[in-house]
Amino acid sequence: MSTAPVIAAVDGSEDSLRALEWASDAARRRAAPLRVVHVRQYAAWGQADVLVAAPPETEGDPVLDDVRARFADRGAGPAVEYVALEGVPGAVLPELGADAQLLVLGSRGRGGFASLLLGSNGLAAARDAECPVVIVPRPGREVHGEGPAEPGPRVVVGLHADSPDDATLSFAFTEAALRGARLQVIAAYPWPVQTWSAPGQLVPPVIDQAAVEAETRVLAEGFLAPHRERHPDVRADAEALPGDAAGRLVAASKDAELVVVGRHRRRLLAPARMMGSVTQAVLLHAASPVAVVPPPPGEA
Repeated sequence: MSTAPVIAAVDGSEDSLRALEWASDAARRRAAPLRVVHVRQYAAWGQADVLVAAPPETEGDPVLDDVRARFADRGAGPAVEYVALEGVPGAVLPELGADAQLLVLGSRGRGGFASLLLGSNGLAAARDAECPVVIVPRPGREVHGEGPAEPGPRVVVGLHADSPDDATLSFAFTEAALRGARLQVIAAYPWPVQTWSAPGQLVPPVIDQAAVEAETRVLAEGFLAPHRERHPDVRADAEALPGDAAGRLVAASKDAELVVVGRHRRRLLAPARMMGSVTQAVLLHAASPVAVVPPPPGEA
């Protein structure tokens, strides 16, 4: 296992403390150190473009003092380091991913509107960090759809058959192996397919749905083959499903341990980092924690 830390961002909110518990468990599974970071927001008049973060501090931070107290009576667990920074959290947190295995945040912090499903700091980290980012949602999110077909721990990963993301699949297999979980691979394909023949006129598809589904499944099995060889103990079930990928992944998040999605690769005409609509929808609505995996440096 890598000795790079698992980083948990805390601000004293219940959301961040739930994320801290998830991060502590993740660090234990990886035999990695846990780094607990509190980024203290600049005053409103601060110039974020001049100074992103002040030097780290380790003493005199009430938020970190509270976390220390929580860990004081625990038995064996990961080695814990506490770091206090000052700056703009939305800028500082993504930078922490440069030397981390994982960056873990709650879906919302102390600021913002209570109705927000995902705070700006979580969005910035998921979009910009160089390491995988896990967003831990508030409990009680309801999702529609059928429950899991069978009991037991389960990790879910989305697979785009037309543009497979090897880094995302690799992360999902590794996470399933660490958790002794089944891997549910969802390869959604658009259906129904409609063709325009004239303004305002739709023509029913001449494509056979069974053929599309079979081809999608064959492609998915091919992409999974090398990962199955590297992780023979992980049971990976590929499902070719019609319709909206985001809706399928959100529905599958019910009772899942983790949903894994990829972050958009940069495009020639859109060089800025971004997240696709599927990833954003899953972050906003999934009932389980969501891991957003960046593309490898060569593809970023």
